[in-house]
Amino acid sequence: MKTQQLGTFFTAAALSIFTFAACSNGENNDNMNDDKDSTLVIPVEIMDVSRGTISAYYSNTATLEAVEEANIVSKVRGIIQEISVEEGDEVRAGQVIAKIEDDQYRIEAERAKATLDRMYNDFQRNKELFEKELISAEVYENSRFEYEAQKSAYELTELNYQHTSIKSPITGVISDRMVKKGNMIGTDQQMFTVTDFDPIQAILHVPEHERSKIRKGQRTELLADAVPGIFFTGRVERISPTIDPTTGTFKVTIYMDQGQEELRPGMFGRVKIVYDTRENTKMIPKAAIISEDETQSVFVIKDSLAFRKIIRTGYINGTNIEVIDGLEDGEIVVTTGQGSLTDSTKVNIVRL
Repeated sequence: MKTQQLGTFFTAAALSIFTFAACSNGENNDNMNDDKDSTLVIPVEIMDVSRGTISAYYSNTATLEAVEEANIVSKVRGIIQEISVEEGDEVRAGQVIAKIEDDQYRIEAERAKATLDRMYNDFQRNKELFEKELISAEVYENSRFEYEAQKSAYELTELNYQHTSIKSPITGVISDRMVKKGNMIGTDQQMFTVTDFDPIQAILHVPEHERSKIRKGQRTELLADAVPGIFFTGRVERISPTIDPTTGTFKVTIYMDQGQEELRPGMFGRVKIVYDTRENTKMIPKAAIISEDETQSVFVIKDSLAFRKIIRTGYINGTNIEVIDGLEDGEIVVTTGQGSLTDSTKVNIVRL
């Protein structure tokens, strides 16, 4: 009796162990299957194929310059009597900005004028006498020559007298003052610099292989280091007809549009010459592109699966790239996570 009970006990224990093991194996297999399925789901970020305007451009750096700038020099010697402008002041063309003591030049002009009047009277009298044949032609001609010579001398003294008033030759802003009141200055000594800040120009030296793309009047954009985050506009004003054989470049002059007061001569920036623009063209982010050798492709999403497509691209503008062939409107491309994808991979779209 005791032997039979003991056998029954062992049988029940064995069945319990088998059942437990079977259950444990089933749970482990389910977990393994779940882990296997989860590794096939790749998180990705996406973007729709969009339509917009994209441009092609040539880009280079340049230092801004003033289109008009004048270094004002003294045309006569003397002591500066008055300075009527300071750096930063706006001036008009022809405005008097400084005065040199003029007493000496005024007196010389008055004396020359008096001598001129006397010689004019002598010349008129001799002319009447010559017409009446009362004096020789030689006497008449000498009086005429003396009068004309004195007339030139008077005009020179009058011109020197006028040059004691220093005038601005252009409209602009006093960007530099080199003299002070009371200074003794000589002829051709630099006194002021006047700069016209509108317009501002940028000079580019473009490689010769870009020559066929550049045309007068093309739109330009400039991003200045001193004014970050703002794009300034301009246009191509002049193109040099020759190529520099030393550098293999040609000169392109760009005028920045008027009214952009933040721009100043001497600023450094990056200039783009836009030589072609395509409107309403298909675009995707550059981050979506997978480049291998000369082939470009993207992964598109359909029914939560990723499929690889070969595409042909065009212009690049900022963060976008033009798609010429291979994608249709409304398709969704992977922008982040495509490095882990293969055809028909299941994906989980991450919303930002």
